[in-house]
Amino acid sequence: MRDVLEEIRARARRVPMTVVLPEGHDGRVLRAAASSHGEGLARIILLGRPRSIISRAASFGIDVTGIEIVDPETSDLLTYLARLYHKLREHEGVTEEEAAERVRDPVTFGVLLVSTGLADGCVAGAATSTVDVLQAALHTIGVAPGVSTVSGAFLVIVPEGRDVAERALLFADCAVMPRPGPLQLASVATVTAATRRWLLGDEPVVAMLSFSTKGSAPVKETGRVVKATRRLREEAPNLAVDGELQADAALVPSVAEKKVGPSDAAGRANVLVFPDLDAGNICYKLVERLCGARTVGPILQGIAKPVNDLSRGASVEDIVDLVAVTVVQAQNLG
Repeated sequence: MRDVLEEIRARARRVPMTVVLPEGHDGRVLRAAASSHGEGLARIILLGRPRSIISRAASFGIDVTGIEIVDPETSDLLTYLARLYHKLREHEGVTEEEAAERVRDPVTFGVLLVSTGLADGCVAGAATSTVDVLQAALHTIGVAPGVSTVSGAFLVIVPEGRDVAERALLFADCAVMPRPGPLQLASVATVTAATRRWLLGDEPVVAMLSFSTKGSAPVKETGRVVKATRRLREEAPNLAVDGELQADAALVPSVAEKKVGPSDAAGRANVLVFPDLDAGNICYKLVERLCGARTVGPILQGIAKPVNDLSRGASVEDIVDLVAVTVVQAQNLG
């Protein structure tokens, strides 16, 4: 199960980048920072009060030697970043005083470091909601050129012994859009296929998921997925994609043969696009908790620079893995 993640970590070690971790007060983040630094995965910037972080780390037996610790409240960068934030948000009525207060927030401070190039990526969310992480990223970095829809993908690694064709999967959207329309679903599929290429280095095979397979439940609710699949084929004719597909038809060759027949993607999908956030978020947590799958993410897709989110239930290993993913993402951007 660790082979894919070990390869991602190995790629990170080849060209370590600077990753900022805003939640320096969290014990899991401290351990992950020390581990990431010790493994040579990244140059780490921890945000928080240096004395407090060093004292807390010592109480846990964590060595933070060599890790940069920055206090957003007293940093020499505070005035510069406040002016930048004001310039970015003054069209929404944000005053200079409000900007100065806002950048003291560690997550906002962290993504501003990424925005200015002082860090290559940011990983947050261990103690912060996805909404707050995403809002900070959108308000300071913005959406990548050519991307219409921001979404969140999980790398899901299924244990051996399952009757699926592919053990390393990408699930999307599991973090951002509650009820995407057909164009948004097609956009999620396109950007997740791109994530597959830079993260795992193979060709994406996309399944547009539903509770119906090829009209087996011909009701109005499946229409979004059918339209999204049609749009995706028009926009990316060389992409292997099929839909609408039930999950078993997407993943299990023998089931796909019975339910679908000849297909570009059925039975061998490695990218699963869910019809809504309910399905995607529930499913990734179920396979993680019930099946022992390893999940990494959400990888926020569509942000112009790497800012990635964590589940608030993340373990130390989850954080380290997402740091490695963020480094590889930053390497890919260049």
